[in-house]
Amino acid sequence: MKDFLLLFRQPSYDYSNTSPKEMQALTEKWQNWVGGIAAQGKLAGSGPRLAMEGKVLKAGGVVTDGPFVEIRERLGSFIIVKAESLEEATTLAHGCPAIDSNGSVEIRPVMN
Repeated sequence: MKDFLLLFRQPSYDYSNTSPKEMQALTEKWQNWVGGIAAQGKLAGSGPRLAMEGKVLKAGGVVTDGPFVEIRERLGSFIIVKAESLEEATTLAHGCPAIDSNGSVEIRPVMN
């Protein structure tokens, strides 16, 4: 088995108008999806959820505020899964809640 990184990209939007009930439902969707991967023995690790604020450093020492200056989506977090192939890792990515909100999952082999 090889390790694959599933990197979650989601549209940049303000969660402050989301009700606690909606946030709970979204949290449960993520927990159920990741739990399903874990139940198959394919979850190798998970990264913490990333904060919305940040900085971007570019060539020449140019620093901009926030990761959203040039992009419309944000990096939310990631997990590492175990799979036999890129195709199997892609299959595990199906059902990711990020996709339900017009986001995406980037699937990348982890080089050892």
